[in-house]
Amino acid sequence: MDIDQLIARINELSRKSKTSGLTNEEIAERDELRKRYLNNFKKNFKQQLDSIKYVEDEEDLKH
Repeated sequence: MDIDQLIARINELSRKSKTSGLTNEEIAERDELRKRYLNNFKKNFKQQLDSIKYVEDEEDLKH
């Protein structure tokens, strides 16, 4: 399941929980999907942080 499908399903379950409620299976699915989404977000955010280069550090190396 790609990230767009994951978000769509989380949103679908969220809307349903506000209207008619969720079954125990749907609650478990929602929790698992949220966990997968957060893990994906953390992984991508860490990759972004790891790719940052500080200009000051590079300037210090030149001197």
